[in-house]
Amino acid sequence: MDLWQVPLLFSRLPMFPFFDLAHYVASVVALKEQRGAVEVSVRSPFACWFSAMLYCFGGSLLSSLMLAEPPVSFLAKSANILLASSVWYLVFYCPQDIFCRCFSFLPLRLLVAGMKEVTRTWKIASGVAHADSHFKDAWLVMVAVGWARGAGGGLISNFEQLVRGVWKPETNELLKMSYPVKITLIGAVLFTLQHSQYLPIARHNLVFLYTIFLVIFKVKMMLTRCATSPLAPLEAALGHVLFGLRKAPSKVKGESATSSNRSSICDRPSEQHHDGVKKRQAKKTE
Repeated sequence: MDLWQVPLLFSRLPMFPFFDLAHYVASVVALKEQRGAVEVSVRSPFACWFSAMLYCFGGSLLSSLMLAEPPVSFLAKSANILLASSVWYLVFYCPQDIFCRCFSFLPLRLLVAGMKEVTRTWKIASGVAHADSHFKDAWLVMVAVGWARGAGGGLISNFEQLVRGVWKPETNELLKMSYPVKITLIGAVLFTLQHSQYLPIARHNLVFLYTIFLVIFKVKMMLTRCATSPLAPLEAALGHVLFGLRKAPSKVKGESATSSNRSSICDRPSEQHHDGVKKRQAKKTE
């Protein structure tokens, strides 16, 4: 096999069942780590299951809504629903929490996380192609659907929180995007340009290169336990150039500067008044 055939064979990998299984495991484990999720699983197993399905199939649900398709179409994939439900049951209700303890092993966690990023690439590419079949050469629609298909679980996080009885509008991804949502948006733009033949690269090569990028940075962030996005320097530079954004001053410095300004402004009249009183007393003495 020639080396140039690797991207082509990679792009033909089937996602079901192994890669989809990794996606379900990573998604449901992430749900369990949310505050109050375990209590919800005890109080209302159905609400917990529905939240898990939103984590696993949020991209399909959101993209279907955007294209005016039945939002319950993901339920037609009985094998996927059964597999995701089995993962949900093992994650939340396995005796002695054995299932989660097995996946707390670092090499296995890295493997699952890498396989989940592979599914992200496939979802973005399929979302862009699916949107083009409905709206020919509609760039914004293709980007939006590809973004929704690849990062739908994050984009509908507020709705998922409502299912668990939590309301945190300040956690809206549009207000403060997480790294997966940002990198999915970039991928949606790249695959849209490639699909519209404005990016001179074959689809399988883009799939291979983009997936390698996702996996490398995901593994690096997990090994270094760094929550900072690798895109942060680029975002800061572009934000400063395009929008004039600057780093917000720290609270202590801001308060000290405000207090110093207030004192300087407020003290000036008192100083002037004190000087005036001294002059009057001097005149009276003379």
